[in-house]
Amino acid sequence: MGNNAVGIERAGKTDSGKQDESVIIMQSRTDKEALAQAVYDIVIQVPPGRATSYGAIAKAIGYPNLSRMVGRIMKNSSDYCKNLPAHRVVNSQGLLSGKDGFEHSGQMQQLLEQEGITVKGNKINNWKNVFWDPMKEIQLFFFIMLLYFK
Repeated sequence: MGNNAVGIERAGKTDSGKQDESVIIMQSRTDKEALAQAVYDIVIQVPPGRATSYGAIAKAIGYPNLSRMVGRIMKNSSDYCKNLPAHRVVNSQGLLSGKDGFEHSGQMQQLLEQEGITVKGNKINNWKNVFWDPMKEIQLFFFIMLLYFK
């Protein structure tokens, strides 16, 4: 490994006994920073009143098997940017799985509810309608911009 090597992430079992979706990856510090920046670039585009998932972000940045890595990046996102709408990123079922990364356990829910999203039992109600799919939404945005500036 080179001078800026961070290490190796190994696939293994999760706490629930499932196979961890992470593949064995050797990442340099530069690779990790680029991956984190790609995640933040997606998250900053999630509009108020909508939410996305770790898996949808992973897929949008070209690494569909790294949703757990996206979760870890989001957990550390407050170090990167105080204005990043991290509360708009949840798990694939709409569960507020990242709530422990906030100042207090109810803050993530509070921020979502301030944007008009209803949360019950740590899960976003009407998840299918609230879900913002970056693969579709960003593509649609660029298509509209192309039509507008044509």
